[in-house]
Amino acid sequence: MQNQNKNRKSIRIKEYDYSSSSDYFITICTQNRECIFGEVVDGKMVLNNVGEMIKQTIEEIPIFYLNIEVDIFSIMPNHLHMIICIVGADPRVRPIENELR
Repeated sequence: MQNQNKNRKSIRIKEYDYSSSSDYFITICTQNRECIFGEVVDGKMVLNNVGEMIKQTIEEIPIFYLNIEVDIFSIMPNHLHMIICIVGADPRVRPIENELR
């Protein structure tokens, strides 16, 4: 598959250390903006099985990444928004082995 984003310009700040402690606003969209997380019914988001899986995965981020806190998140039919807080991170941060096994 050809990389469709090869000419995409990076919005990253070259001099900024993205592993530093800070808050980050993140938006993730589904491919082709397909509504795969659920639907809005009477003004309220109703998650389907995929949406519930995404919700659970977001809630488990601090279990696997000790230096990441999820402040708030919102799942919509074809995208999600969240604010994560990186606390005390350094460039070597990586997921830890699941200690719940």
